[in-house]
Amino acid sequence: MEPFLIRDPGLAPGGREKIAWARAHMPVVAGIREEMARADVLRGRRVAVCIHLEAKTAVLALALRDAGAEVAVTGSNPLSTQDDVAAALVEEGLKVYAWCGATEAEYRDHLLRTLATGPDLIIDDGGDLVHLLHTVRRDLAAGVIGGCEETTTGLRRLRALAGAGRLLFPMIAVNDAHSKYLFDNRYGTGESVWAGLMRTTNLLVAGKTVVVCGYGWCGRGIALRGRGLGARVVVCEVDPFRALEAHMDGFEVLPSLAAAEKGDLFITATGCRDVLRAEHFARMKDGALLANAGHFNVEISIPDLERLSVARRQVRARVEEFALRDGRRLYLLAEGRLVNLAAGDGHPVEIMDLSFALQLLAVRYLAANGRRLTPGVYPVPPEIDREVARRKLASLGIELDRLTPEQEAYLAGEGGEE
Repeated sequence: MEPFLIRDPGLAPGGREKIAWARAHMPVVAGIREEMARADVLRGRRVAVCIHLEAKTAVLALALRDAGAEVAVTGSNPLSTQDDVAAALVEEGLKVYAWCGATEAEYRDHLLRTLATGPDLIIDDGGDLVHLLHTVRRDLAAGVIGGCEETTTGLRRLRALAGAGRLLFPMIAVNDAHSKYLFDNRYGTGESVWAGLMRTTNLLVAGKTVVVCGYGWCGRGIALRGRGLGARVVVCEVDPFRALEAHMDGFEVLPSLAAAEKGDLFITATGCRDVLRAEHFARMKDGALLANAGHFNVEISIPDLERLSVARRQVRARVEEFALRDGRRLYLLAEGRLVNLAAGDGHPVEIMDLSFALQLLAVRYLAANGRRLTPGVYPVPPEIDREVARRKLASLGIELDRLTPEQEAYLAGEGGEE
């Protein structure tokens, strides 16, 4: 099998520059990479990485390589691969199977080629590698020591497998670590979604009514940053606790059908399907913008948009106009895929320094302990989570207080009453 399948190896110089910039702003990953490289902790291991293939992911992949692993990389979204970065990784000797704009068939082929390298360890983003290891390439699953999952959507799929007793190897829920979801999902998504939206549309945010569907950690970040840019933010939720939290955070909370009449821009971030569908489109203003920040392109019902439309055309890169029968126009961004990656560069580098530091340490943990674990979904060990947070603080020059022995005893329940 070919060692790579990419768009254009000649794009490597531009990719090298992007990777160098990302590496310079990822001090936590750099420190862990040096330690793992000195110890050669992944010597003889094969690692398959399926994450949005851009510069920050390249830094992670190269860190795994430097720790001794044989690394194969593919993208976790047909639109998020940066072809120059893919070319730069090939130049570095990694096996890379991905290109931007892949068809569904090509995307699946890239995943299967990555799995054909026979990985011992996997890093997944959304669960596609795990799905194929439980279906098409089940023959390879016995060789997998374990893996890490980066996303809420992927964990939902994993827990469904585990609940049915069908998960074949241990998986670490990197997404659930404090050093991940408190920062990557909230601050990373919050900032990168707006960067992708503004780059793609070149439209003003201030003064617009923005409808955020879903008030999980990603939705919180999107709503917070939208308000900071001057938008009026409406939140739609199905969970009463999250809806109440959104209300107390100062946002208007409405049912999605009522919000459909008010919004200028709609952003889905639920992890569910058909969040915006025909009955919502029927109520929207002429010119409303539709964007998705959930993992898969199912949150905005594109089949419903197609049925309601008499014409569709590309009006800007990553902006498609749907002309409805009554003359209104709705604009779908990035084919309904992750707008922050399909129409932008993804999360800020400093945020991914935290997430990918977790991935490195989780892979090291699995390499050492995975064979002793039974199939299931495991949390990131708390000591790893805290280590990443401490390293990040140290890289920022921030010091923490320390408990006195008396305080430690008090918190341990030894204080008593005088």
